Amino acid sequence: MTSTLQSYIGGRWIGRQPATTLRSAVNGSAVAHTHDEAIDFDEAVQHARRVGLPSLMALDFQQRAERLKALAKYLGQHKEALYAVSAHTGATRADSAVDIEGGSGTLSAYAAIGSNELPSGNLVHEGPAFGLGKQGGFAGSHILVPRGGLALHINAFNFPVWGLLEKFAPSFLAGMPCIGKPATATSYLTEAAMRLIVQSGILPEGALQLVIGGTGDLLERLSEQDIVTFTGSADTAARLRVHPNLVRRSIPFNAEADSLNCAILADDVMPDDAEFDLFIREVAREMTAKAGQKCTAIRRAIVPRQQVDAVVSALRERLAKVVVGDPAVAGVTMGALASQAQQADVAERVALLRRDTELAYDGGVGFTPLGAGVAAGAFFAPTLLVCQRPMDVDSVHDIEAFGPVSTVMPYDEIDEAVALAARGRGSLVATLVTRSPQVAARVIPQLAALHGRLHILDRVSALESTGHGAPLPQLKHGGPGRAGGGEELGGLRAVKHFLQRAALQGSPTMLSAVTGEFVRGAALIETGVHPFRRHFEEVQIGESLLTHRRTVGEADLINFGGISGDYFYMHFDEEAARASPFGQRIAHGYFVLSAAAGLFVSPAPGPVLANYGLDSLRFVKPVGIGDTIQARLTCKRKTDRNKTDAQGKGQGVVAWDVEVSNQRGELVASYDILTLVAKRG
Repeated sequence: MTSTLQSYIGGRWIGRQPATTLRSAVNGSAVAHTHDEAIDFDEAVQHARRVGLPSLMALDFQQRAERLKALAKYLGQHKEALYAVSAHTGATRADSAVDIEGGSGTLSAYAAIGSNELPSGNLVHEGPAFGLGKQGGFAGSHILVPRGGLALHINAFNFPVWGLLEKFAPSFLAGMPCIGKPATATSYLTEAAMRLIVQSGILPEGALQLVIGGTGDLLERLSEQDIVTFTGSADTAARLRVHPNLVRRSIPFNAEADSLNCAILADDVMPDDAEFDLFIREVAREMTAKAGQKCTAIRRAIVPRQQVDAVVSALRERLAKVVVGDPAVAGVTMGALASQAQQADVAERVALLRRDTELAYDGGVGFTPLGAGVAAGAFFAPTLLVCQRPMDVDSVHDIEAFGPVSTVMPYDEIDEAVALAARGRGSLVATLVTRSPQVAARVIPQLAALHGRLHILDRVSALESTGHGAPLPQLKHGGPGRAGGGEELGGLRAVKHFLQRAALQGSPTMLSAVTGEFVRGAALIETGVHPFRRHFEEVQIGESLLTHRRTVGEADLINFGGISGDYFYMHFDEEAARASPFGQRIAHGYFVLSAAAGLFVSPAPGPVLANYGLDSLRFVKPVGIGDTIQARLTCKRKTDRNKTDAQGKGQGVVAWDVEVSNQRGELVASYDILTLVAKRG
């Protein structure tokens, strides 16, 4: 029994009449149909603008992070339903885990990023602010705010769940309603994930819509505040990039395209080294995981010429152990390509590559996938090619067979290996396998010019490495040139891609009011009540305390040295200190820090629960014996992370600006302290 997939547009599911048949990659049976009904893309766009955007802006960064966390948990609880559908794509359980659990894991990662790194509210102060005038009345900084538009995410067929969620997570955090458009071939899995998302009720209405089928006139309806992201072939990216409406309205377009990624075996590695085995394992894994259908897969294995025979022999041996077939059959380790169309495309490209390469392995004449009905599936044998003259051949650096295919290429010295890597004209990732830090220091800076991510593999990193082909939420995904020239992921960087940056100028008081963060020089609030005696809701940005004074004596240096064990000569050797640029013995910087805490801390129990860190600490001027210090403590920033303790009492984080000055009014130390502060409730 097959179903008709539906689009989720304007808060409802659309589609009853079947259109294109989508077939199982395993046995060719009909899995689902796209719907025949045309989508009203004006409705989709207006729903995002009029419903999705206001509902997202009714939440702040912290609250949206909480929604992502809840959604990740919900999808994790219902993952088996997605695994059942994913089997039709030809993916093994391990392949599906990268897609399904990798997707929910990315939601969790961005929930943590939002919670830990973004403020309350919907404005990010990208400080610090800095003076633009001589008298302190004119300052500048930068802010990031939601763009007020929508994000259109156009995704590839190889990761139907992760592809949607890894783009949705940062754009949702940034307050952008999204329209997701999966590749048609595997859209039945994306639709299954979307049904769970809608069923959860966690997202505000209009936050995410789903398009099954073509995009029609959707691109024509986008405006200047919108963003388009694309994952797929370099050719399609090139066509979309110059869409007249995108060009006319300067709509940001971010592309992550398939590329001819490489792995380089450095010439310091011998066949009996652990690193040699790591190289073989990495290349074979990237050939067979997802049947080679990964934008990050290793397409070019660049090895020392004297190691070619050993590499090919080891890869043949490893590939011969790969069991291809229906992932439901016990023992199968590699499934099918996503569709018969993909199977035909890979076969065509391998034929083109064969003109300039030798065949080293293709599963043999008797290659037969395991399982019933697999003859109608989209299986393709792992295929290893060797190009003996890679510097003289273009095809191996231009043609990508998007399947379980890789080409071994020899080099004579390491600079030639770098040159071969560059022939790919921009890649998502390159791996360097080496034992030598000196080789890594020489090669990596050269590779960095044309690769988005660089993976250095040796026996130490191998113990924990996630591998060549695994984009991580914390690290940038994307690459220059053929790889699309775009960026995704990268932790907070990805969220900032979906925000609008603006320069801000004005008086410190005005900057403080706009940013919600105290800027030095702004008007202070002095209430007569110690700020540490006030609960989270009560303390105000700019609320300040100027402490009493303390004169530093020689006994302070001696006592602090005895407690800390810090007997650095500048604190104790009168003659050496006099010959130094300071001309005198000076107090320990950390004594100044501790003494300042003694000046501003309110010692009795109160709302301040804990001090858990310092930021931006600078010792600006030395403090000598006989100097008198004074501290000013000012509430700089408040972040309500919506947390409660074991008793259900609310808490927030307050950042305090601390300025320590001497008797001449000169700044001697500057830093922020972070405290956990109880709410009144």
